[in-house]
Amino acid sequence: MALVSDAGMPGISDPGHRLVRACVERGLPVTVLPGPSAVVTALVGSGFPSDRFTFGGFLPVKSGRRAAELTAAVERRETSIYYESPHRIVKTLEALEGIRPTREVCVARELSKAFEEYLRGTPGELLAGFAAKPPKGEITLLIRGSGREEE
Repeated sequence: MALVSDAGMPGISDPGHRLVRACVERGLPVTVLPGPSAVVTALVGSGFPSDRFTFGGFLPVKSGRRAAELTAAVERRETSIYYESPHRIVKTLEALEGIRPTREVCVARELSKAFEEYLRGTPGELLAGFAAKPPKGEITLLIRGSGREEE
């Protein structure tokens, strides 16, 4: 049996972990062959410090919980990484602009695909770009940590 995905690494923020867990619980052997992972690809491509990071999976849908998570992210010393829907990224950037308007963020889109792009700047700068060209595709959001960049 094989678990294969055409969109990232199986088992990372998807239901594939349930299959792996079921195999582990039954004593079945599990072999992992690393594939493209949006988390690590986005981290390296963002240019943000990569020695320490936090991956939060998908941001909460409810605005209060999302705001709490984004507030925690801007207070962390390390880079924070989240998956986000193209239908919610504008609201997420608006929330970030209200929390910490000068914090550098990166929206990594369609990683390892033909239309891959990294959009970097403040939340307001990225919002201005999305006003002209609405976001599409799979999105990974990175929020630069508050710590000093390594020497």
